[in-house]
Amino acid sequence: MGRTVLPYSHVWEEERGRWQKFRRALRRHDQEQFDRLFELARLHLQAGVYAANPWPLESMLLSMLLEHQKALSALEEHLRMLTRRDREVKEI
Repeated sequence: MGRTVLPYSHVWEEERGRWQKFRRALRRHDQEQFDRLFELARLHLQAGVYAANPWPLESMLLSMLLEHQKALSALEEHLRMLTRRDREVKEI
């Protein structure tokens, strides 16, 4: 018989578990941010399933980076809007 492939959500949990010693060594605030990174990766479980990557951490890290890029883009757009508004106010 062939090997049973674990559901990706289980793989995600196992990978998160592997990093628990690292997490415990972090300051409390950093632990909260570390947990947030893994939650961001969880948003893209379906992409991880589809990628069928033999190294699940790579998919998780890319998911984290994707969410950070989205947040950065939103902040950049907000900054552009505020800068535009500031210029318009100065012109008045």
